[in-house]
Amino acid sequence: MRRLAEQILEHAKQLPEGTPVAAKSLLYLGTRGAVDQALSRLAERGQLIRAGRGVYLLPVMSRFGARAPSVEQAVEALAAQRGEVIVSSGAVAANSLGLTTQVPVRSVYLTSGRTRKMSLGKQTVELRHAPRWQLAMAHRPAGQALRALAWLGPERAEAALQTLKRKLPPSEFSELVAAAPQLPNWLARSVGKVAYG
Repeated sequence: MRRLAEQILEHAKQLPEGTPVAAKSLLYLGTRGAVDQALSRLAERGQLIRAGRGVYLLPVMSRFGARAPSVEQAVEALAAQRGEVIVSSGAVAANSLGLTTQVPVRSVYLTSGRTRKMSLGKQTVELRHAPRWQLAMAHRPAGQALRALAWLGPERAEAALQTLKRKLPPSEFSELVAAAPQLPNWLARSVGKVAYG
C-alpha cells in the first residue's frame, strides 16, 4: 500500500500546479478501491488536499509552509481535465467591466458541468451549473459582457449595454449583438434596442 501512495505522489508532482488528481487517471496503478483508499490516506496526512468529491490537489510548498493552489489555476485545470466550460460569475464580470462597484466576496464560477463545491484550503469555491447561453464566448470580452448583463437583470441591462457599447471594441460588441438569437427574450430585446435603436 505504501508503494501505491508514493506512486500517486510522484504522479501529482509531475503535474502543473493546481492540476487535480483524480482516481480515474490513476487506475493504471491499482484497483479503484486501492487508489481511492491511498488518495484518502494521503489527504489525511496532509500530503494532498481534498478539493471535492474525488478531486485532490497537491499543496504548493513555499517558505511559509504548504498552501492550496490558486483558485484560478485549480479551476482552469479542472475545466481542462473534465472537458467543462468554467467561467467567472456575472458579478465578477460586471465588476471587471466597470458596470458595478460591488466586489464579490465568495468565489463563484459558472460551469457546463454539475453544481458543486470545491475546497481549496480554507477557501470554498462554488461551481454553479449555468445555461448554455451564459457560457457562450467563454473567455472573450463579449462573453464576459453577456454574463454581466445576465447578472444585472432586465431592469439594468439597457443602461449597461449603453456603457458596454462605448467601452467594448466594436468587434466585441458586434459579437455580442450576433449572439442575440441565443439569448432570453428580455436580453435579446435590450441588445437589439441599443444596437439598432
